Amino acid sequence: MRKTIVVTGTDTDIGKTVFAAGLTKALGASYWKPVQAGLDDGTDSTRVTQLGVPASSLVQEAYRLKTPCSPHRSAELDNVIIDPASLALPQVTGPLVVEGAGGALVPVTRELLYADLFARWAAPVVIVASTALGTINHSLLTVEALRTRDVPILGIAFIGHPQEDTEETICAIGKVSRLGRLPHLDPLDSESLATTFARCFAMDDFR
Repeated sequence: MRKTIVVTGTDTDIGKTVFAAGLTKALGASYWKPVQAGLDDGTDSTRVTQLGVPASSLVQEAYRLKTPCSPHRSAELDNVIIDPASLALPQVTGPLVVEGAGGALVPVTRELLYADLFARWAAPVVIVASTALGTINHSLLTVEALRTRDVPILGIAFIGHPQEDTEETICAIGKVSRLGRLPHLDPLDSESLATTFARCFAMDDFR
């Protein structure tokens, strides 16, 4: 079984945390959000526990920042200096799911992008992509940004309504695996996520 899987996205608010919660629970993994930017509306760690991940499986964030914006700017507003050395992968028992922030080229600091951090970790990355208009460009740019840094890409997980041609086009041009598609869930809760995740994704692809 893979020790660590990193989850990144093609944009913010596309369902990355929901996917990460489903994957963490399905694998019986630990979950880590290295930098949480924005606290007033709840954290991603809180969200994944609401979606069925046990609180005992959470790894404490390295940084918890108040302002909901790019981590580099949020840290500046909070007068916090993010030390990249503190963002080494934590040691846990069993698999670990790590969730980035926004997209792959979001700045962690003014000198370090998330994609650079992924390259340091050398762990396989799942790209979470919407099926909405614009996703071909966003997805292929993300693939290119990761490949430029020799980041291993496990595949793409789509979120949203089915768009078979769009999904096939992205994976063919990007030469990446199509892991599956998670539809928008209503209601979205731990039970509906677990059931749908098991139906939409083959867990052997993640092991």
